Amino acid sequence: MYMGPSDASPIFRVSNFHLKAEAPESYRTVLHCDANSFFVSCEIARRPEYAGKPVAVCGSEADRHGIVLAKNDIAKGYRVKTAETVWQARQKCPELVIVPPNYSLYAEMSEKMNDIFYEYTDRIEPFGVDESWLDVSCSAKLFGNGREIANRIRERIANELGITVSIGVSFNKVFAKLGSDLKKPNAISVIPPESFASIVWPLPVTALLFVGRSTAFALEELGVWTIGDLACCDDVSLEESLGKNGLMLKRFALGRDYAEVTPWKYSSEPKSVSNGMTFRYNLSTPEEVSFAVTYLSMSVAERLRRHSLCCKNVSVSVRTPDMKSFSRTVKLPHPSCLYSEISQAALALIKENTEPESEIYSVTVSAEKLTALNEFLFQQQIFGSAWESKYKKRHSLETTVDSIRSRYGRELIGIASQINNRLI
Repeated sequence: MYMGPSDASPIFRVSNFHLKAEAPESYRTVLHCDANSFFVSCEIARRPEYAGKPVAVCGSEADRHGIVLAKNDIAKGYRVKTAETVWQARQKCPELVIVPPNYSLYAEMSEKMNDIFYEYTDRIEPFGVDESWLDVSCSAKLFGNGREIANRIRERIANELGITVSIGVSFNKVFAKLGSDLKKPNAISVIPPESFASIVWPLPVTALLFVGRSTAFALEELGVWTIGDLACCDDVSLEESLGKNGLMLKRFALGRDYAEVTPWKYSSEPKSVSNGMTFRYNLSTPEEVSFAVTYLSMSVAERLRRHSLCCKNVSVSVRTPDMKSFSRTVKLPHPSCLYSEISQAALALIKENTEPESEIYSVTVSAEKLTALNEFLFQQQIFGSAWESKYKKRHSLETTVDSIRSRYGRELIGIASQINNRLI
């Protein structure tokens, strides 16, 4: 356990921050805003009669997703836990109000939160639907220091959206994230650069970003229990135990996180695109398997076209009712972003690797080895091939469907077999 001075003076003498101590204006001001019990808070904001009651957002038991997805503080008082089954939660709290998830509502509230953030900075990086980092270093002259900006945001979200947020204020992303976890709900925690060690180092090492259960166990084997222990741990032991990640975590403990806050709505090019689903019932007939694969492939292909990408490989992951699983991959004859070709390849893989009478619990369809759509050019020929003409027509059709669904809603156009389908 770390027993050194609370101001971390020995380490400050050899740290980069010691060199910057005389120029505090060089530090960034980063906020991490974390909505408290987001799913449940959204539901209570929409249904005020739930206020003051134990509430949990849960998957449908009928759809085999009957687990607790989120709960409010009152439900936590009854020891209701995320990921436990609904019947277990009801045993602990018979008066628990069960609410089905409404993902469109959560997405709408998340977007409204980010709209508020955008009024204070354009450097916003979402970290999930309910939390975001904000770099407000250049906003001080307009809105005040980090704490003042955090308080403005906290009050506006409470008044305009009816939900609460906890906000961490610090000089880097890791400590801002840690700060938002220090006090909940509806609170602000500041971790300044000149005294971060006295606040952060006594905390358990699990409070640090990216320290999960297995990493914490490996650190405990080294005698590292607190963030201060990690900051003082020797590099050789850390690298032997955790590799480069161990050295990265030590830099975090020392406050040396220089990662930038990614600008709002920035999206990197995906390495693969996939969609998987556990359906209401096991897939037991060829028709049901065909529907499931086509349904998933439509989503995969739509996302490929959205990023102007094609895939060279298609893979499927199948899980059976006894929880055994397998994955298979096939190379396409040509790069494609058509759901008809992706689903055809995926179906062929399933048929080759399953018995006709076997049931399927869940399926995932993945598009892999992606390439830019503009790299996939047809050879210019005097007379185009029949395949080329067919592909172009199909691509035009599916792109048109994308535009209609984007403008008028995803449910407006779909495959006929999904109407009143018992699987979804």
